[in-house]
Amino acid sequence: MNAAQHVTTLGQSLWLDNLSRSLLRDGTLAGLIAESGVSGVTSNPSIFQNALAGSPYYADDLARLKAGELDAEQRYEALVIPDIQAACDLLLPTYEASGGNDGYVSLEVAPRWAYDAAHTVKEAQRLSAAVDRRNLLVKVPGTPEGLNAFEALTTLGINVNVTLLFSIAQTRAVFDAYIRGLTARAAAGGDVRRSKAVASLFLSRVDTLVDKQLAAIGTQEALSLRGRAAVAMAKLAYQAYLQTFHGEAFAALAQQGATPQYLLWASTGVKNPDYPDLLYVEPLIGGETINTLPDKTLAALVEHGKPALTLAAGADEAAAQLAALAHLGVSMDTVGERLQVDGVDSFEASFTQLLEQTA
Repeated sequence: MNAAQHVTTLGQSLWLDNLSRSLLRDGTLAGLIAESGVSGVTSNPSIFQNALAGSPYYADDLARLKAGELDAEQRYEALVIPDIQAACDLLLPTYEASGGNDGYVSLEVAPRWAYDAAHTVKEAQRLSAAVDRRNLLVKVPGTPEGLNAFEALTTLGINVNVTLLFSIAQTRAVFDAYIRGLTARAAAGGDVRRSKAVASLFLSRVDTLVDKQLAAIGTQEALSLRGRAAVAMAKLAYQAYLQTFHGEAFAALAQQGATPQYLLWASTGVKNPDYPDLLYVEPLIGGETINTLPDKTLAALVEHGKPALTLAAGADEAAAQLAALAHLGVSMDTVGERLQVDGVDSFEASFTQLLEQTA
């Protein structure tokens, strides 16, 4: 058993934060599923932009599509939806073996609808129908409008990965929206047992911004807190998860067979080369969670990871670290709001560049 497989025995799912036709056709994804315990896949506009630019397997299909009458976005979907379907099919045995709790592939709604709830709902419904796979998660941003869409989609029975979360406050709001959506679905006579949602909390981007603020403050206390904010935030988000989904707020839904909205650690590739390459992996291993890993981080885990149940430990220390940041004037809520806006802008820029490739 390698270290990645060991992580899965501790109750955490490992999803690959990458998808391309090359990974599908050369057997890499199948190998990671078989040999490294990978049980899901996430995608986003940046990932598909890189896939279309770097994989040779799209050229013929793209040339054929450009000879037709589809627009650039329709061509993009005609290229990537088959990849999403193929990944879903590879992971279907995982989905079935887990009783629908794992084995998912994520596809993102176009970022331009991040602040339009009605269009997000329509696009999520359309993409869900186009992919037509039980183990699809439609990715919806955690903006206020995105949360309204998420609640509506949950009521409709469409499974969602809520992305671009950067704070505990944003995460709690997502949990509340999930419970409202499930409650409405149950009240309408819908079956909540197959409802599935995850909440993607981004990590490395938080440390990047907080570290800049701490460097600007420049005191010894401030500098000593660099590289700690994201892990501390994640540990306290997990405590919020336990309080919400193993407490009174979810009890009635749990009795009806509903499953909690698992936390997913996103943006887990370390951006600061001075930090350990598994900074967002080893301290955050715990049950009922998911870590979505870029290829390089997954390889590092397999090579030298030392898995242990770590997520629930150190909550008091994490709270003290965030309190110290607040004392210095670093507001994690403000950091989260800024990063969410920046995240939407970044994905929209990648999506625009992606459509330029298919124009």
